Amino acid sequence: MKEYTSDTIRNVAFVGHGDCGKTTLVDAFLATSGDISRIGSVEAGNTVSDFNDEEKERQITINTSFIFTERDGMKLNILDTPGFADFLAEVKGALTVVEAAIVIMKADAGLEVGTEQVWRYAKEAGVSRILLVNKLDKEHTDFDAIIQTSVDRFGTGVAPLQFPLNPGPGFTTIVDLLKNKALVFEKDGKGSYTETDIPDEAAEKAASLRETLMEAAAEADDALMEKYFEDGDLSPDDIMAGLLKGIREETVHPLLCCSAQSNVGTGRVMELISQMVPAPGDMGELIGTDLKGEEVSRTRDDSEPFYGQVFKTLSEAHVGELSFLRVYGGTLAQGLDVLNTTRTSKERIGNLSIMKGHNRVEVDTIHAGDLVALVKLKNTHTGDTLCVPAKPFICPPIPFPDPVIRVAIEAMGKGDETKLSTGLQKLCEEDPSVSVVADPELAQTLLFGQGEVQLEVVANKLKARFGVEIMTHEPKVKYRETITKPSEAHARHKKQTGGRGQFADVRIKMDPKPRGEGYEFVNKIVGGSIPGRFIPSVDKGVKSASARGALAGYLCVDFQVTLYDGTFHDVDSSDAAFQRAASMAFKEAWRDAGPILLEPIYIVEVTVPDDFTGDIMADISGRRGKVEGVTSEGPFQVIRARIPLAELFKYSTTLRSMTQGRATHHREFSHYDPMPHDATQRVISQADLEEEEED
Repeated sequence: MKEYTSDTIRNVAFVGHGDCGKTTLVDAFLATSGDISRIGSVEAGNTVSDFNDEEKERQITINTSFIFTERDGMKLNILDTPGFADFLAEVKGALTVVEAAIVIMKADAGLEVGTEQVWRYAKEAGVSRILLVNKLDKEHTDFDAIIQTSVDRFGTGVAPLQFPLNPGPGFTTIVDLLKNKALVFEKDGKGSYTETDIPDEAAEKAASLRETLMEAAAEADDALMEKYFEDGDLSPDDIMAGLLKGIREETVHPLLCCSAQSNVGTGRVMELISQMVPAPGDMGELIGTDLKGEEVSRTRDDSEPFYGQVFKTLSEAHVGELSFLRVYGGTLAQGLDVLNTTRTSKERIGNLSIMKGHNRVEVDTIHAGDLVALVKLKNTHTGDTLCVPAKPFICPPIPFPDPVIRVAIEAMGKGDETKLSTGLQKLCEEDPSVSVVADPELAQTLLFGQGEVQLEVVANKLKARFGVEIMTHEPKVKYRETITKPSEAHARHKKQTGGRGQFADVRIKMDPKPRGEGYEFVNKIVGGSIPGRFIPSVDKGVKSASARGALAGYLCVDFQVTLYDGTFHDVDSSDAAFQRAASMAFKEAWRDAGPILLEPIYIVEVTVPDDFTGDIMADISGRRGKVEGVTSEGPFQVIRARIPLAELFKYSTTLRSMTQGRATHHREFSHYDPMPHDATQRVISQADLEEEEED
């Protein structure tokens, strides 16, 4: 195939709420370009971009797919991203390497929670946004309502370029405001169309929307605004010039329409993407760092020495690991020796491929602005930067979202711990939105992710690729113990076994401290009743004993211990003896100081459609949560609450079930709070039971 340079490359990500038709739209693009003979369906499992077995079985996109096609002398690189909430981290990776997000909405549903979320991700990534209303061949569509909702939520920069003439079953015709024509699409599934005059019954609506479009274009450019005021009209070229400026500056967001399944409108959408999406070289310099961490910038063209970033890692059977790379500057060719500046390791570039789903097309050279798949890199993972060693550069990190779920895991097979560790390390390198922590305090291995389905996919990968099956459990909670009143204790450790004995005598005071201030040791020994060399031993003994509190065996926090008196023996006193005496004194003082349990509290933000707000708030109350406020964001409510971590196990799954998959949530640790009495007793009883089982 021909080589494409930056000016003839367009990079876009298809993003949107689940089931908005992103994957089918990819097939429609390919059918329009003649790459495939017919459009597949997700239900049949025969689409180009959802090609792995897990995606076919679940009928959802799990991995971002890389697909290219050619149209009117342009190369369109399309990243088909997941819409299911558990896999939205894939969207973040994709948005870092494209110039525009095609934000897709269903004509019969309009703006959904997932739409809102990917819009926010695209805005944070600084990419242009084009809205596309899909599935206009469905019943009960309301295009005008979608326009109004989009303007209300995303601002007056939303500019409809088209509207459907006959939405619903039998949909064939779109009014295009740039062409000022009606586009009648053939029923051959090839995306072709003929232009006709706008029917009289749609002329008034077309004129009104075209006026809005001209205003949006004029507002993007002062010269166009002046011309519009003087003439009261703008030519199609003027409108396009204003739109291009507004799109690149993220002040104008065109709104298009289509039906991907029947391939109505997609041919025109492809033309408009080629015309309106900024070229990679239009985006200015990329700001990153050098190896010393100092800020540097690089241009995004072929004149630069090669540099690029891996935005996705995918493992395929019989191929191995594929690293999807965005080439930001320079050209990349086989055999080039490069530096991984993220890990300060060297790599040699092997075969270069561009992708159509799971099909690879090998190429010799890739230019600045393009996307490429690399195979058999030794030590390069998602987020890493590759560049020529002579001019090192580190691209900005990909901002993957924080986890919202955790489970405890263990290998089912005896002796599979090593395989489990190796597999988890590999999978976490491929997908940084998944992480694993071996927690010694809880004596559990914890797997963190974006949702229960994502963790199920991880478990399936562990079994298929590494031959290890896992069991999952509810993770333990890191409770803490603290005290509510002062106390004192005296402890003497004396032991004589023939020969040198052990002796230490300590007197301590214990006082509570404000929440979050931790542990403090105060030495008030005077007159040498305890030699200075043994004072650290008392501190050490207290710290050791405070690792397991008297209530339920949890770490003790927020207290002060004052050593104020004691005695010693010239021969029998030792470091170990004073540690032992301090531990005994601590335990006695702790029991008398009104110990209580503290539990971790998380701030939880739930974004939910209005219809489900009452149910969600009631559920939060049932989880011992406290709603702190509710704010409106367009058609959604954002509920902010504080909820104990113990009540959040599998919350994402419950939330999805309660809202038909239309709500999302984010959580972060806030603080520790005292537990209610009944909850405390349950934790103590469980701790006693576990201790009996250990015995």
